[in-house]
Amino acid sequence: MVNCFHCGDACLDVEIKHEDKSFCCHGCKTVFDILHDNDLSYYYDLENTPGISPKEIAGKYDFLDNEAIVEKLLEFNDGNMQIVSFLIPSIHCSSCIWILENLNKLNPSVKSSQVNFPEKTVRITFSAEENSLKNLVVLLSRIGYEPYISLDDSEKKEKYINRSLIYKLGIAGFAFGNIMFLSFPEYFEHSEFWLDQFKPFFRWLMFAFSLPVVFYSGSGYFTSAYKGLRSKILNIDVPIALGIAVLFIRSTIDIVFDLGTGFFDSLSGLVFFLLLGKFFQQKTYSYLSFERDYKSYFPIAVTRLFKNAEGNTIEEQAEVYTVQKGDRLLIRNNEIIPVDAILIKGNALIDYSFVTGEAEPISKQSGDKLFAGGKQQAGILEVEVLKPVAQSYLTQLWSNDVFSKDKSGIFESITDSISKRFTVVLLTIAFISTIFWLVVDPSKAFNVFTSVLIVACPCAIALAAPFTLGNVLRIFGREKLYLKEASVIEQMAKLDTVVFDKTGTLTTNQKNMISYEGIALSEEEKQLLTSTLRASSHPLSRSLYNMLDKNNIQTLDEFEEEVGKGISATAKNNSIKVGSYEFVGYYDELTSEVKNRTTVHISANQVYKGCYIFNSEYRHGVAEIFEQLGADKDVVVLSGDNEGERERLEELLPKGTKLYFNQKPDDKLNFIKTHQQKGKQVLMIGDGLNDAGALKQSNVGFVISENTNVFSPACDGILDATRFNKIGDFLNFSKKGIKIIKWAFLFSLFYNLIGLTFAVTGHLKPVVAAILMPLSSISIVIFTTIATQYAGKKLRTNINK
Repeated sequence: MVNCFHCGDACLDVEIKHEDKSFCCHGCKTVFDILHDNDLSYYYDLENTPGISPKEIAGKYDFLDNEAIVEKLLEFNDGNMQIVSFLIPSIHCSSCIWILENLNKLNPSVKSSQVNFPEKTVRITFSAEENSLKNLVVLLSRIGYEPYISLDDSEKKEKYINRSLIYKLGIAGFAFGNIMFLSFPEYFEHSEFWLDQFKPFFRWLMFAFSLPVVFYSGSGYFTSAYKGLRSKILNIDVPIALGIAVLFIRSTIDIVFDLGTGFFDSLSGLVFFLLLGKFFQQKTYSYLSFERDYKSYFPIAVTRLFKNAEGNTIEEQAEVYTVQKGDRLLIRNNEIIPVDAILIKGNALIDYSFVTGEAEPISKQSGDKLFAGGKQQAGILEVEVLKPVAQSYLTQLWSNDVFSKDKSGIFESITDSISKRFTVVLLTIAFISTIFWLVVDPSKAFNVFTSVLIVACPCAIALAAPFTLGNVLRIFGREKLYLKEASVIEQMAKLDTVVFDKTGTLTTNQKNMISYEGIALSEEEKQLLTSTLRASSHPLSRSLYNMLDKNNIQTLDEFEEEVGKGISATAKNNSIKVGSYEFVGYYDELTSEVKNRTTVHISANQVYKGCYIFNSEYRHGVAEIFEQLGADKDVVVLSGDNEGERERLEELLPKGTKLYFNQKPDDKLNFIKTHQQKGKQVLMIGDGLNDAGALKQSNVGFVISENTNVFSPACDGILDATRFNKIGDFLNFSKKGIKIIKWAFLFSLFYNLIGLTFAVTGHLKPVVAAILMPLSSISIVIFTTIATQYAGKKLRTNINK
């Protein structure tokens, strides 16, 4: 089979020969000509078959003729020059960057274009006098880089990037380095004339460097400690804030009364390492969106119909939010219905799989109700709006209280749980040792009290979790599990219940398993069937054609397709009908087993032959992953689909697996809420808007995605579909990460015990604090990094098996 020179896809339907090269469609050939004519053939030297096959775009972007919509998409517009940024999901390699940054050679109106590869966006500056936004989008689509424009873009707000942590870290690092340099001579207590002369100046200079560290870089710890105490919670920031305050006060007293050099080096080092841990953990996957809702799925505009003064029907492109009850809309093939509506004209075949989980497209007739979120699969529809976007059925999914709750606020981290006990023990030791020295030697009491609080400040404990979780987060990312934030890892380690959606989660969207039941077709009938299916645009017809295309293709004498019902054709005095059981001309009652399946029925020359049964193709390793998870967790399947797959799932999955069908979005959400009320920690794994409530309600929500750059609902993590059978390995690895944190806690406790020995006995000197505090921090960072990387190698080995 020949592959397309531009995109690499197989030339199934047709092979277009052009300049000794093969192309799968005229779109790819056109793109090749555009690049060749503009001296951009180097594009193909960067990578073999680097392009993306351009889709049909005629009329698709007419909404960009609407100036109100265009204005909402533009970042800058002074009438002459315009700037716009687009999400381009198909950006995937260096050749993509090269062609997109050379758009000015394709169209001189483009003044500059800059690609942000991690976020898969391109920012284009172009002349409004020479070109329009619509033409620019059409150009991008023609060369295979179709922008993803959704309703969410109409509410585009300026992206705010909080860089305060970077500033705080930079100031703390600068101060730490300078204070260490200034205090180094005093560690050795060496007497030298010039050092003794400038010693007071150096000490006050260290004091000056410490001020921004305490009052700016460390301000967040004081704020967090105050909020925690006000809420009667002893979080990890309470002893840290106490340690920072005591270090600063004690050091200031030392230099004011010329008692010593103080602990400014330990103070700045403590804050620097703590902020470094925060920064390391905060780094995540900015090019992925974990907070998407229906707005990212809906179109930004729709075709609205109205009568002009002469009584003629006129089409206009209107913003979705301006559509009102009673408006007439035109829905084209493969367009999403953005409102609840009544079907007026046309035969609808609606795919609700992303909204309800039901896999089979539903046929609708004039007068039937259509719900928002469904995608029309064939033909043009005229509908009348029942409810605008804000009141549609799909929008109501986001009205549930669960979407306004913040998961992170109800989860106690391992660091916070340990800090409660640690803070109590620390204060107890400080007060007992102070009381002891007040009785034995009052002159040492204050020194002992402050020394205990200084040396026992939980710097190493506070660093253990962020550096471990930060490393685990990156290891997961390399293995194609992208988590929203590091705290999700701790929650993964506590899970005891796993809930799977079926359609699109356990099953793949890429292919179906097709079996035939009935009277065997003759060779002539097979050829006629294949030729008939080739002419159809119905998704089931295309799937069946891909399986049968090895048969010879013949020219049809007659062909007719009734949208939502079936197709009929004749060739060489032979006739065939393909479609629903009723369409092929037979009305006997079907068995319940066949009725609940997705089927395509065949009759040839007025004789019923049988049917092709479409079974969902389950992902590789489904049975194994259920077996692995079922060893220590409850595993459940919640499906919005009918029970047609129950028997097959019962054969495929381990005995005792709980299966629930016909589950609406609210049913899934309530199912998880009920289990949580029983003390269960639930992982929900889904893929569509119908799972949004359940994903949000669950302790951890994962989305399975065939393409991580296209739409996925709000979640805690996005899992590449190729890693589906490794979910158990990911959960086990999260437990290993928690074990590493606990071991790090033990090491930090060891350092604290050594330091407390010096502090309680009244022998803590600046040099001891300067050595112990950075050493404990650095050793914890090294230990967690080595331990997680070693565990990560084992994870990669398991995944690559």
